[in-house]
Amino acid sequence: MNFSLFKWDKTNYSKFIKYLKSISNKNYKNFQGKLIKNVKIIGVSVPNLKKIAKEIAKGDYISFIKYNTHITFEETLIHGLVIEYIKDEKILFDLLDDFLKYIDNWATCDIVCSNTKKLKKMNNIQKYINSNNPWIIRFGLVTLLNYFIEKDNLSYIFNICTKINIDHYYVKMAISWLLSCCYIKYPKETVFFLKKRKLDKFTHNKTISKICDSKKVDNACKKNIKLLKV
Repeated sequence: MNFSLFKWDKTNYSKFIKYLKSISNKNYKNFQGKLIKNVKIIGVSVPNLKKIAKEIAKGDYISFIKYNTHITFEETLIHGLVIEYIKDEKILFDLLDDFLKYIDNWATCDIVCSNTKKLKKMNNIQKYINSNNPWIIRFGLVTLLNYFIEKDNLSYIFNICTKINIDHYYVKMAISWLLSCCYIKYPKETVFFLKKRKLDKFTHNKTISKICDSKKVDNACKKNIKLLKV
């Protein structure tokens, strides 16, 4: 099916869903179901979804988004992936802001973020961090770890991690992930921050665990960083 030529309406969108089901894989569906909880999954691989999204973006992607029901993991993910291929950056960021309200799991958040390369040019992550929606906050944090871990940004990153005050598992995990990535590039600065004990106990210790899980950190450094656990 050539989705770049698709005329999106309710009927054709239903045909689109049937197509997704026809290319699904039961084993992949079961595997994804173990990783992503409480989300309806069809079972289409991410590489296939990317190919479909690229085709849709060449056509009437606005109508596709309009008729998207966001019932399944794949539908929502394709919506997010389509945005990556939009050339007009103003339209891209406007549509991205609207898309974020549909995120309801870590996988959609992280896959879209890691594939939207134009986020490197974004200079207003703070609006995501300030959201009341934990998934939008996570999106901001994952954007930072994917594109903004540079020495000049460390103070900003550490300050954000300190000030986020939401008791949500996947936000805390994103903070831990972000700080562990900071340690990989800037261990001295990150250790100095961790020694200040400004994080809650769970996030602090999870950060140390993630650092120790990394193959990029040698055993001597892992031994020393474990001493910072609380």
